[in-house]
Amino acid sequence: MPLRVLLINDDAFELVTLADSMRLHGVNIVGEAQDYSTAENIFKKLHPDVVVIDVQFNSHGGVPFARGLRKLAPGVGIVLITACPDLRLLGLEEKDIPTGTQIVLKRSVGDLGVICDAIPESLIAIKGKKIVNWMNDHGSVHPHAFTSILHQFTDIQIATLRLVAVGMSNAEIGRTRFVSEKSVEQIVARIAQHLGLVADRKQNLRVLITGEYFKWIGAPRH
Repeated sequence: MPLRVLLINDDAFELVTLADSMRLHGVNIVGEAQDYSTAENIFKKLHPDVVVIDVQFNSHGGVPFARGLRKLAPGVGIVLITACPDLRLLGLEEKDIPTGTQIVLKRSVGDLGVICDAIPESLIAIKGKKIVNWMNDHGSVHPHAFTSILHQFTDIQIATLRLVAVGMSNAEIGRTRFVSEKSVEQIVARIAQHLGLVADRKQNLRVLITGEYFKWIGAPRH
């Protein structure tokens, strides 16, 4: 019997498009939800085998919600979909993700085989108590969770990047992280160097850095 799958995504277009495409690939979609209450009601009523949820569901609430569902049903498989190749940018660490979770980059979803492979793998991973796995665009398991071209950034640099992106000044970041403003300046400079950004008279460095951050988390760019 095909695995019963619940899709959760607050973007109506993405939800409908993914559901229709997965059904064409033979996936047994038993429910679709755009909000917490609907998702929880469907989950309790239909008892799906696997939940496919967008990490940025309800402003990055996908992972906490997935943890809650795992508490309700310890054996449920979890597949996370995200546009972000390094979840540290969203303030998440591997320890935050339920055991056995499979993560699929949205750019890989063009090949539905990737997400279709991730669905049964999410159940196998639970039984084997495997760590979180990234699924690549060939459908195989990525050997190193949370590895991307952003791997050169330290956790401190990632945390600083996130604070720059929300508009905090170096002084405010220093107070928040209990370091000197000079230290923050050096960290910001190293971030810019990693990103290959150089300020000039026409472009503010912090604006450029912020633009890169939103590009990496998959936010729309205007």
